[in-house]
Amino acid sequence: MPNAKSPHRFYIPIMGTGFTIDTALAVAKYGISSVLSLVDDVLIEQMRKCWCERTCEPYQAISATEHDSRAKRITAYLNLLNKLVQKQIAKLKSSLFESDSEITRYFELLPDDGNEKQAYQAMLSESNEQKKHHLQQSLRQQIIPGSIDVNIMTKIDRPAFREGKMLPYEYSDAAAALRGYAQSDLDSSVVFSAGFNPHLYGYLTQFEDFFPDQNNALKKRICLKVSDYRSATIQGKYLAKHGLWVSEYRIESPLNCGGHAFINDGQLFGPILEEFKQRKDEFVESLHALYKNALKNLKKICSDNPHPVKITAQGGVGTHEEHEFLMNHYKLDAVGWGSPFLLVPEVTNVDAEQLNQLLTAQPYLSNSSPLGIPFWNITMSASENARRQHIEQGTPGSLCRKGFAKLNTEFGEPPICMASREYQQMKLEALENDTSLSDQQLNALKEITLNKSCICHDLAAGATIKNNIDLKVTGAICPGPNLVSFNKIVSLKDMVAHIYGRLSLLTNPDRPHLFISELRLQINYLLGEIKNISLGLPARSQQKLCEVKDNLSKGVTYYQNLAKEKFTEHQEKFLSALQELQKELEAILIPALAQK
Repeated sequence: MPNAKSPHRFYIPIMGTGFTIDTALAVAKYGISSVLSLVDDVLIEQMRKCWCERTCEPYQAISATEHDSRAKRITAYLNLLNKLVQKQIAKLKSSLFESDSEITRYFELLPDDGNEKQAYQAMLSESNEQKKHHLQQSLRQQIIPGSIDVNIMTKIDRPAFREGKMLPYEYSDAAAALRGYAQSDLDSSVVFSAGFNPHLYGYLTQFEDFFPDQNNALKKRICLKVSDYRSATIQGKYLAKHGLWVSEYRIESPLNCGGHAFINDGQLFGPILEEFKQRKDEFVESLHALYKNALKNLKKICSDNPHPVKITAQGGVGTHEEHEFLMNHYKLDAVGWGSPFLLVPEVTNVDAEQLNQLLTAQPYLSNSSPLGIPFWNITMSASENARRQHIEQGTPGSLCRKGFAKLNTEFGEPPICMASREYQQMKLEALENDTSLSDQQLNALKEITLNKSCICHDLAAGATIKNNIDLKVTGAICPGPNLVSFNKIVSLKDMVAHIYGRLSLLTNPDRPHLFISELRLQINYLLGEIKNISLGLPARSQQKLCEVKDNLSKGVTYYQNLAKEKFTEHQEKFLSALQELQKELEAILIPALAQK
């Protein structure tokens, strides 16, 4: 059903390369949208084979040596997911309204105050059998699947080489992934994350599904994951000038749903959401003017009215109260819930060992990503154990089995991965030969180098181990910090009930508000940069760090006013925690000799 609005108020974001790779098959039939990663086409092909065997669908392997294999693998897998979900929906619609039936579960999971749920409750209370049957038929017509959305991380855009020569841009990793999605049957969204990639955005114009059809509908929609309003404006205008409409802006705080944490310039989650709320109408109108003019030049259909624009958010949300406050106060269309779903085995791919680790995990923000972006990690994973063991054995670094993060050209072409054994050996040797470094700097830079670990092969382990594809891989897992408030394995039914306030799964009664947790994180990150300056390590300039501190101070003032006006519960606790962080922030001194 094109452009249908999900009956749910949450979605499940991308988590790693494998944790949500087939989540759609568990939740789409209940109207819940989810996002899968298109980074790892090796895993995608393995999962296609796995699901074809389980569902008796025909399978023909797509070899890595086949022309355009990456795009073909992605298209084939997405088409399979779409086909299987459509079958699930058809079966669900034909099931009886009985206890524990699929159609009953569909409606029971819905938010209690939604129109669909209320219509369902009315059907249950109807005593006239003829009217009851009529209401049931009406309910069947209201059932829609959750969207099968995909994520392309714009920074992971490794160029393709053949016989030592670089191939045209369309064969790069991100472009091939986009082509694979664009040529699929899906009616859904592609979520672009990790920043602005003009080459990739320009490549979107090659595919008609991103332009309006004769009914002014968009079969494939664009979603930008952004960290602030300015980023949304720059990227939205660029795409509009190319005749491309952004249907959703997904704001993510650094307390994200696991994986990479994009630290901005000290702008806090609440003020960012406030700016989107206050400026949405003017924002949409300005984009529509550019969009309409571009489509006119392209001789394509364009309505006088803008396409719908969703504003959604994710990162650190852990309670029904937080969810509802974000939805109601900031007028959001949905809120993303990520890390808690790692504890829902029927929804995500987490092997038994990882699942046990998650129950007591203490995620920390590391520099383990070879992309150079802060990365949520846990110390006890098999991948981290292997990394430390390699160092002890004198062979630091990972064997680069997949190479999707081969992006570093510090030692020439072709690019290599900073987590690889090849890179780390060369980097450590270069550091040892750099006579300008003090012992303290040398040790710090060595540690940074050795901390890099595999996020391609190892992050797929949850899926490959759970599905008996590869049992020997050393698994990595990257939950967000919000996981510490959840420490038991639960069902989809209970997690959804937690989100909608029908029960509480929280195990930490002292859990700080998400706004407090994000402020704490931002202050800690600022302190970390100041420490780097004292060690003579790379850091942002003094001017930039002063801007960060100023933005944080403005954010504190915003939260003080917000709490006094809008928080009816836990106001005193929130303000007390905020005051403590404000004192800590005010005491921070930005060094005068910060490096640029």
